[in-house]
Amino acid sequence: MPGSNGDAFRDFPESFRGAVHRPGDANYPDARKTMITTPDIGAPSLIARAVDAEDVLTVARYAADTGTPLAVRAGGHGADGYASPQDALVLDLGSLKDIAVSPGTGVVRLSSGVVLGEMDTALEEYGLVVPAGTVSTTGVAGLTLGGGVGYNMRRYGATVDNLLSMNVVTTDGRLVRASGTENPDLFWALRGGAGNFGIVTSFEFQARPMNREVASGLVLYPREQINDVLAGLREHMPKAPRELAGIALVTQCPPLPGVPEEYYGTDILMMIVVYVGPLDKADSATTPLTALGRPILSQITRRRWSETNRMLDMIFTPGRRAHSKGGYLSELSDEAIEVAVRHAALLPDEVRPRANATQNIWALGGAISEDFDESSAAFSREGANWLCEAVAVWDDPADDQVLRDWVDSLNTDMRPHMRDNTYINLTRDQGPDWRRKVWGSAEKYDRLVRAKNTWDPHNLLRFNKNIVPASS
Repeated sequence: MPGSNGDAFRDFPESFRGAVHRPGDANYPDARKTMITTPDIGAPSLIARAVDAEDVLTVARYAADTGTPLAVRAGGHGADGYASPQDALVLDLGSLKDIAVSPGTGVVRLSSGVVLGEMDTALEEYGLVVPAGTVSTTGVAGLTLGGGVGYNMRRYGATVDNLLSMNVVTTDGRLVRASGTENPDLFWALRGGAGNFGIVTSFEFQARPMNREVASGLVLYPREQINDVLAGLREHMPKAPRELAGIALVTQCPPLPGVPEEYYGTDILMMIVVYVGPLDKADSATTPLTALGRPILSQITRRRWSETNRMLDMIFTPGRRAHSKGGYLSELSDEAIEVAVRHAALLPDEVRPRANATQNIWALGGAISEDFDESSAAFSREGANWLCEAVAVWDDPADDQVLRDWVDSLNTDMRPHMRDNTYINLTRDQGPDWRRKVWGSAEKYDRLVRAKNTWDPHNLLRFNKNIVPASS
């Protein structure tokens, strides 16, 4: 690989038409920024911002000809900082913003720089949705390649379950199509196998019907009710309508309007409630979640879908530091609940006023858990009924160690209750042994390695939760 400074990659092709940024350039600091500033984010030697698929081909061919490992960035939300590795060549897809909707068929085509807020706004006009994530600045590309979960997963499944095809630039510099009938091994692997196999320039989804208005909001319960409310959530969600989504956040109480000041900064359970079914059934669908205890605050109202799907933006503002780990639970056991409540109390007092340290407990079930074949895509959900994520978000580098330690300790204590397979987007990489199991069975991992051998035998796409080709 070429050298690690502003003089690196001086042979980069002049035919590349997008902007090129190197250390020392005036625009380099802005070009280097990612959505999440991980404590170990690097300084790439060159960032190439593509303007179209031809630019992507140019970069891929250069990487292949020179044997250069290539980092690919779309939304820049990855928890590992893979979008900005030290000394690397980074291909930035953020300018690829085309959106085309076919209202009659519900087919939507998106370029790889589109973020969820842009997609939601475009589809809302037609009463359509692609099931996706919960933060509007998340890139469609990274979310999809990792699997894709969100408020519509119980109704319509994972993002990859609604994917029809992809246009992919290969590591040997070709543009191919991946679908159920064209390069099906690549299509299977990319649906959950992350960016290991090629550079996706565009996605084609089957969008689903969606109300422009939904019922959504927050329900806050005090610390002393957390155990009972989670136990009640455990009993209710398996029989709840698929249109109902519930994410329980064990976190610190924010100074929201209507919340008494004595709760500010204390440990609470914040329930995010979203109901996407018929609005005349919204009250009957959401009331069981507001009746699990005696709320400090209950604010569920009608909102536009595009507004609902940015409720968590208040936490994930651009440029904040972050650390996260998590995994699937087969059951939300009393023991797992005890771990969550105990570790909430272990968050040091000195960081509470300036950090968001949260345990997100997602209720799965419905389409994402029941209406899929485990062998149909790389993204694994077998045996998963809950998804538990520990995440800390903060600003001051002086808080790096204490907050990383909090997440790591919580993950260690929750680990005995977690499954080996998991959703890779909501956790940092935890090493090669972990990676061999996160996609499910040993047979599935072997299939991923075979796809890697075919599509990236030299492991040029290694800045990810990496599947190492057998040749390596």
